[in-house]
Amino acid sequence: MDLKKEINLLKTEKNALILAHYYQRPEIQEIADYVGDSYYLSKIAKDSPNKLIVFCGVKFMAESAKILSPEKTVLLPALDAGCPMADMADVDGLVELKEKHPDAAVVCYINSTSDVKALCDVTVTSSNALKVIKKLPQKKIIFLPDKNLGGYIAEQMPEKDFILWNGFCITHKKISAENILKSKNAINDIVVLAHPECEKEIRDLADFIGSTGEMINYATDCSAKNYLVCTEEGIHYELSKKNPHKNFYFPGTSTLCPNMKKTRLEDIANVLRNNCNEITIKEEVRLKALNCLLNMHELAR
Repeated sequence: MDLKKEINLLKTEKNALILAHYYQRPEIQEIADYVGDSYYLSKIAKDSPNKLIVFCGVKFMAESAKILSPEKTVLLPALDAGCPMADMADVDGLVELKEKHPDAAVVCYINSTSDVKALCDVTVTSSNALKVIKKLPQKKIIFLPDKNLGGYIAEQMPEKDFILWNGFCITHKKISAENILKSKNAINDIVVLAHPECEKEIRDLADFIGSTGEMINYATDCSAKNYLVCTEEGIHYELSKKNPHKNFYFPGTSTLCPNMKKTRLEDIANVLRNNCNEITIKEEVRLKALNCLLNMHELAR
């Protein structure tokens, strides 16, 4: 049987919900019930009546869904799909840093493990970080794991003192200023879109900086025809679907995330057939991490 047909049959039979991140392969996004960024998908999972969630993304994303929906079964089709940036933040190092700065608010990017979230005061996304951190009473902010997103926020908040963890996204790090300048010289009136996970020299060349969802919305609303997109190439599927008459380019070397591309149709069929690769989190850790996520929800209002 055709894999897509089998997946749809199994999904209906088991009353499952399939979620896919914007960076997943096109064929994965095509069969998903919802496509979006990580927190949006976790909220969809929480608000959905479905008790079985197939999360096509990386591990921290599936963990976030489980933190918000402990009563649901969350399956990760590619169990080895991790996030190198999330793994750059370690619990022991964070405990030590908190002891050095007891007066600091500890803020983690949603791209963090559940163990790290459990030690933080509040989680943020790339789209709500500015709003959330502005509302924190503390002047000193420990921000982890992404030094680039943290640096981008710090530039806009001189009234606060940021202590940045030395983490980064290995995919966004591949993007070079040289390749952006080449594209700007080669294509007239090209609009440069960049994710805040990009390094400062890339952000300084951008016409617009925002999350994956914000970049898609900007390109959709903007009248320009040509765009240079400085983020993971999987976003091209949604950009093209919404804007078939616009041109989207990516800077030079491949910006494919190897972990996001691990999920295949075969993996989705496998977890639906066998109910395997379930995400589990210790309840003590989950409750602390949940508080971190709920604090974000409250402050982002």
